[in-house]
Amino acid sequence: MSVNDIQDSIIEEFSVLDGDQEMTNFYLMDLGQKLPSMPEEIKTDDNIVKGCQSTVWLNASMKDGRVYFQADSNTAITKGLVSLLVRTFSGQSPDDIINAELYFPERIHMNRFIGTQRSNGFLAMIKQFKVYAVAMKVKAESQ
Repeated sequence: MSVNDIQDSIIEEFSVLDGDQEMTNFYLMDLGQKLPSMPEEIKTDDNIVKGCQSTVWLNASMKDGRVYFQADSNTAITKGLVSLLVRTFSGQSPDDIINAELYFPERIHMNRFIGTQRSNGFLAMIKQFKVYAVAMKVKAESQ
């Protein structure tokens, strides 16, 4: 699935919640619980996303020209937020990640159910996903 197909799927899922903040938060926590666990040995300081109020770990690897991400957080809602990004970007090519225009946060009215701090952290997460994609692209081109 393309980045936009995945975003459209996320938008459709959240539309069922009809903007209900409590249900949305529970759904985000549920998504976070379903995120595959990240091995403790890669929860290092180097993998912490800078700019997040909560602790968020993000790791990337590349296989067959696609970037795969692992993530975790020490808070349930933030873990749900990062799970949305893992779902959107994992398995995509570096160029698809770099060039992706994320529209799902606006369409699901994310600003209504996450505060300014989390919103800034979410932007920091997006930036880190793209930084990893650039790094993977450069590494692949140099081999």
